Amino acid sequence: MMSQSATAPAVWPAPAKVNLFLHITGRREDGYHDLQTLFQFLNFGDYLQFTIRDDGRVNRVTSIHGVEPQHDITVRSAQALQRKTGCKLGVNIGIEKHIPMGGGLGGGSSDAATTLVALNQLWNLDLPQAQLIDLGRSLGADVPVFVHGRSAWAEGIGEKLQAVELPEYWYVVIYPGITVSTAELFADPELTRDARPIKIRDYFEGGTSNVFEPIVRRRYPAVDAALKWLSKLEIKSIRPAMMTGTGSCVFAAYADESSARRIAEMAEQLSEQRPTQDWRIICAKACNESPLLQRVKDRN
Repeated sequence: MMSQSATAPAVWPAPAKVNLFLHITGRREDGYHDLQTLFQFLNFGDYLQFTIRDDGRVNRVTSIHGVEPQHDITVRSAQALQRKTGCKLGVNIGIEKHIPMGGGLGGGSSDAATTLVALNQLWNLDLPQAQLIDLGRSLGADVPVFVHGRSAWAEGIGEKLQAVELPEYWYVVIYPGITVSTAELFADPELTRDARPIKIRDYFEGGTSNVFEPIVRRRYPAVDAALKWLSKLEIKSIRPAMMTGTGSCVFAAYADESSARRIAEMAEQLSEQRPTQDWRIICAKACNESPLLQRVKDRN
């Protein structure tokens, strides 16, 4: 017989992120790439529900197309936390999915980080953040930044994090309805792998880019079309529109909510007028402190 607590599920946020630039500065002997990037969170994302069990079983109770429960990163994260701590408790995991998969917004990594952070509290494990970050690194390169919970300058393979205070602009994000293969992008011979290392101040002076963007625009016309549309609007963005992560989402930043919502409305109208252009539009505010970190503070 299934054994679990009778308490209501605890709901935790798993926020999206954007990469404000992404450079590759070299290739390591282990095959990984050294990079530099700047992460910022959005007040938009998935929501995870955790119901604690006392029989040690970890179940995902939500159906997600194309992802079997045993391969789900939230299940693997909970099991990794059990192995590390010897915890005998289990959990039922529900996922309210909002972040598009394969869009470069970090949905899977964020879900993994939220699982680690939430269960560390709900299972009363009290692991320090540094240990959760180390555990997260074994699950995915972007998981540490979500555990860290603050806008961050990242180097190495993404594990060297320095908190950065950034303007909290409003963002319009366009998901052009396609998934980009990260593995194919890293294998592309035209990928720039020797960008000059820069300092944080260089980002604010301009001249940064996403090295994957030219490759994605060439391979995926839908991404190119979305970037061209964002770039030619009369309401100009704070910085040039660009792609986040390894795609396929593109974004632009605006100084105020009204401008961002106006752009989002225009994008929605354009998508409705062109049935073959299957855009999904997200309008969200940037956060230097992640909603996940805010949830931890509220709980404590």
